[in-house]
Amino acid sequence: QVQLVESGGGLVQAGGSLRLSCLASARTFSSYAMGWFRQAPGKEREFVAAISWSGGSIYYEDSVKGRFTISRDNAKNTVHLQMNSLKPEDTAVYYCAANSVFVDIVDGWGSWGQGTQVTVSS
Repeated sequence: QVQLVESGGGLVQAGGSLRLSCLASARTFSSYAMGWFRQAPGKEREFVAAISWSGGSIYYEDSVKGRFTISRDNAKNTVHLQMNSLKPEDTAVYYCAANSVFVDIVDGWGSWGQGTQVTVSS
């Protein structure tokens, strides 16, 4: 299990930007695929972005392509999600997740943070 703590959420106007960060506790952080997910009120948790252990493979959900950027710093055990051109429909609790390999099923990710709220006003 990896302990994950998200930060950086908040309230922003449409068109604005936020940068989410996730700090991981694992000594072997660099061996994990990392992902960002979100859950809006009344909706299921959904995939947003993921990055492989090396950073060589990156995946995005279609609605965030060109607006969000995932990155990682293995020396600091952190993964970031830079969110630009935010829209009201991006409003959700954002979760960081870790897994030994990338999987395209939400329930397949083994470790989760507690989430950080992102609210985009119109």
